[in-house]
Amino acid sequence: MFAHEFVRNAWLAGTFVALACGTIGWFTVMRAQVFAGDALSHVAFVGAIAAATVGIDERIGLFALTLALAGAMGLLGRDAQADDVTIGTTFAWVLGIGVLLLAVLATSAGGATGVTTANALFGSIYSLSAGTAATAAGIGLALTIVIAGIARPLLPCTLDGELARQRGLPVRALGLAFLATLGLVTAQATEAVGALLLLGLIAAPAGAAGALTAHPYRGLALSGAIAVGAMWIGLALSYVISGLPASTAIIGAAAFAYGAAQLARRAGAPAGR
Repeated sequence: MFAHEFVRNAWLAGTFVALACGTIGWFTVMRAQVFAGDALSHVAFVGAIAAATVGIDERIGLFALTLALAGAMGLLGRDAQADDVTIGTTFAWVLGIGVLLLAVLATSAGGATGVTTANALFGSIYSLSAGTAATAAGIGLALTIVIAGIARPLLPCTLDGELARQRGLPVRALGLAFLATLGLVTAQATEAVGALLLLGLIAAPAGAAGALTAHPYRGLALSGAIAVGAMWIGLALSYVISGLPASTAIIGAAAFAYGAAQLARRAGAPAGR
């Protein structure tokens, strides 16, 4: 399997993309911002379409739009924590813009529209070049380091914002930093698993970790490990099973891990609490 360069590229990029998704996912679930992550995955899709429409690298559109709207949602929400109204408004606006851009792209690019849309929605991890894979891995590792760096002050802000504010912690600034990081992780992961399935790689490993431990830092590490495991299993399955898309296999593995963790908890298995 690893004799093929495209497989090595996929595993290199996928490992660190999944690690970033799993670690940011832990805080996304704890902060009840899963809906915000879903919104940002749609923003990433529209960003890719916007970049294709104006003829620039799709990654520029992915990162620019997700970062901009993540910041906007944070500024509109209390303590930089986007509420349902803010997220719903973002959804409606972004999807409306997306429909417009798809119409423009279809007129100007013809058959390229379907390729661009499919790659943005479902990912194209096996089409990554060596340089792109290395860049994706570097960005994923950098974002994981950022998440680990803000984890200690972000945790009390997540558990009790008012108490954290009384202790002198910059609750709003940390909330903005979290949403900005979530936006960047979303943009980076879209290229691997696609905007349509991305939420599963963010939420499912965190949900599985939450079922296995209540310790915040242990859960953070476990969520990242489960996401990486799901990525590896999904890539292996998609290589062995002809016709099975990599993104589908990856999200399927993450969903299986979540289901197994929930069953283990309900069955009274040791949960490491």
